[in-house]
Amino acid sequence: SQAAKMKLKHNINPVLLQFINFIVLVYTLVTYIPWYILSGSKQAIAKAKQVKARPVNNKPGGAYRSVNSLHCLASVLYPGCDTLDKVFKYAKTKYKDKKLLGTREILKEEDEIQPSGKVFKKVILGKYTWLSYEDVYIKAVNFGNGLAVLGQQPKTNIAIFCETRAEWMIAAQACFMCNYQLVTLYATLGGPAIVHGLNETEVTTIITSKELMQTKLKEIVSQVPLLRHIITVDGKPTTWSEFPKGVIVHTMASVQAMGAKADIGNKQPSRPVPSDIAVIMYTSGSTGIPKGVMISHCNIIAGITGMAERIPNLGEKDIYIGYLPLAHVLELSAELVCLSHGCRIGYSSPQTLADQSSKIKKGSKGDVTTLKPTLMAAVPEIMDRIYKNVMNKVNEMTSFQRNLFILAYNYKMEQISKGYTTPLCDSLIFRKVRMLLGGKIRVLLCGGAPLSAATQRFMNICFCCPVGQGYGLTESAGAGTITEVWDYTTGRVGAPLVCCEIKLMNWEEGGYYNTDKPYPRGEILIGGQNVTVGYYKNEARTRKDFTVDENGQRWLHTGDIGEFQHDGCLKIIDRKKDLVKLQAGEYVSLGKVEAALKNLPLVDNICAYASSFHSYVIGFVVPNQKELAELARKKGFKGTWEEICNSPEMEKEVLKVLAEAAMAANLEKFEIPVKIRLSPDPWTPETGLVTDAFKLKRKELTAFYQTDIDRMYGKNVK
Repeated sequence: SQAAKMKLKHNINPVLLQFINFIVLVYTLVTYIPWYILSGSKQAIAKAKQVKARPVNNKPGGAYRSVNSLHCLASVLYPGCDTLDKVFKYAKTKYKDKKLLGTREILKEEDEIQPSGKVFKKVILGKYTWLSYEDVYIKAVNFGNGLAVLGQQPKTNIAIFCETRAEWMIAAQACFMCNYQLVTLYATLGGPAIVHGLNETEVTTIITSKELMQTKLKEIVSQVPLLRHIITVDGKPTTWSEFPKGVIVHTMASVQAMGAKADIGNKQPSRPVPSDIAVIMYTSGSTGIPKGVMISHCNIIAGITGMAERIPNLGEKDIYIGYLPLAHVLELSAELVCLSHGCRIGYSSPQTLADQSSKIKKGSKGDVTTLKPTLMAAVPEIMDRIYKNVMNKVNEMTSFQRNLFILAYNYKMEQISKGYTTPLCDSLIFRKVRMLLGGKIRVLLCGGAPLSAATQRFMNICFCCPVGQGYGLTESAGAGTITEVWDYTTGRVGAPLVCCEIKLMNWEEGGYYNTDKPYPRGEILIGGQNVTVGYYKNEARTRKDFTVDENGQRWLHTGDIGEFQHDGCLKIIDRKKDLVKLQAGEYVSLGKVEAALKNLPLVDNICAYASSFHSYVIGFVVPNQKELAELARKKGFKGTWEEICNSPEMEKEVLKVLAEAAMAANLEKFEIPVKIRLSPDPWTPETGLVTDAFKLKRKELTAFYQTDIDRMYGKNVK
């Protein structure tokens, strides 16, 4: 079974193991009946077994809907709140003095010199200081009015290029109120992509931070001729001499002061209607230049209505930690779900998230320890990192501690797969691991890319909470599917949300048909109010990716291949763009190869590559420094990190490890990489080789490793 494959290996004496298993069996039998009566798990087990979505008709390719919205798709959170400004006004009235947005104060910043001579900035942070719903509302109203004083007109574009922080959300709410179209750009986008987004949307104003203005905007501002105003959210920067004439720098506080003084008198601000564009979100995308996705007010509201329905008991007791880029649809949607339900949002960053994070001074507290959030969103890359770090720590334990952890881990895995909980293991064994994320997490939301079964099960076991794995695109306002909290199966993304329906379309080239047995398969099409308006100034691409059926329903063609299982849950099985036909005619799914090899301790990241002109797969691997150095030591290879990575001898050793893992994962012989290139440098969004959600940018990786590709395909491999 899959659970057996994911179990950890121990080295306990077989006789002792039999005795331990007997004790565990007695404990399980003795505690089962009181647990079953008291825990309410009876209902959870029953819910997990229920059918979660059904096709609306019996025709092949018929749309599937959640059983909770079979007759009518949900599109509005609260009656009459059909635009985002109305949603916030409703929340402000309902939760008035409750805390909404929290930021940690910086007590001290210092430079720390590393043994290598590099200087790292370290911070000591204080408590979270909070703004109430009322505070945020007033700041947003003033900012919106201040922008009007600067000449911003309704239904015109304004850009935000800023890290995730409270001011981002305040600026966004101001734009939603005044019907300004908010253009969002990732803080990690490269110069040409930022210039493209700013010029295509013809913005005259950009909202940013002092740091991004100095590090990113300064170099490109002369290439954005229409730019007139730069607003910094964190105080006045030092001006620079080469600043172009005609561009004025303001602080957010000064614009809010203008807005507070502004006499809007009888001038009724232009309020949005549901079909108006709220956000033009530039996706960093895994191919080509970024595309601006036009998302209307009703698209976002439908999306967050669907998402909120999957998080039980969402409300004022919840605390969400915001650290992913708000320019990403997953983070923006998650924060808007929280804002509309009375939850608190505490801001963080990947560099200050945990006690061990890179910017936190040793001995001081990271953000999760201080905030103790109950809800958190993460992309698989972050969860994979946590998984590898914890497993490395387990390997460093004494033999007794390690075996105790492994026994508890394997026992809990068995219990979870039956739908049971393990309160004793949770409090005695996994409490310490759970504290890495603050100790209070009740739901982990995961999206942005596929999450491996091993990592998902690890998060379930060690953090003692469900992982809501979701599937959605910027083009569907982030909404599509999310697994239910009592569904502990792995490798699936759940049933359609109540706001949308999903159907599968035949893809003949790949051999996927909605008449396939036992499960229908095909390209995933998402329909509903959450399906966005299209791409900004790109009619041809909009026509290609979006269609409207005879009932006026709008459909997004995702390019992903899925199958609907017996209970109506969706499983992503392939991607059109990831499928390559080898010279001999076999189809290789690059994503499938990567998923099989990515969780090896030796592998930090991997990109498989195949060409139709050749008969075998190759790969680029970012090795784990500690693991590869250890492998080199065992093989008697001496050298610097670069020399180890560039060594053909070490490439062969790593290939052996990959081949073993590929066989264990049941990959076909033709799917196993035959040659690899070890990369000494990690792939980060800053390098431009992965997106902000750490998805591989295949086009950029191919260009970057072109000489290696030529070398690896230079002569045929026998």
